[in-house]
Amino acid sequence: MKKNCENAMKAEFPSLSQNEALARALVSSFVMQLNPTVSELADIKCAVSEAVTNCIVHAYRDTVGTVYLSLKSYSDRSVKIEIKDRGCGIEDIASAMQPMFTTDREGERSGLGFTVMESFCDKLRVTSKPKKGTKVTLTKSLSRLCAN
Repeated sequence: MKKNCENAMKAEFPSLSQNEALARALVSSFVMQLNPTVSELADIKCAVSEAVTNCIVHAYRDTVGTVYLSLKSYSDRSVKIEIKDRGCGIEDIASAMQPMFTTDREGERSGLGFTVMESFCDKLRVTSKPKKGTKVTLTKSLSRLCAN
């Protein structure tokens, strides 16, 4: 069965720490149209939070850049979320996706961001080019609606 895009939205905002909550609220409002379970919504919000935090902390480091958020919902009740930046990029994606890998020199980060995203979504795709930026694509399939 071919899935059709039923709804979409885009947003962009500065890579300020307070905008992590904004991203969660935007995604939550968009996904609520599909009547997700509480657990599904919490999973999506957590994964988005990790991706946006990566943009804020790692992509732009000590500067402020732009975070790009794109959401699509499909007829098969799946949601695709893209979080993109034009920051420093990732030199070695395979290493960066390993649990406990971090570029944080101060030791304040655990290196579990991609692991968390992967555990809360059905599919995680990361593309990046050094000095060009990174795109994280999260896909989550929601459970079927129950008839009353």
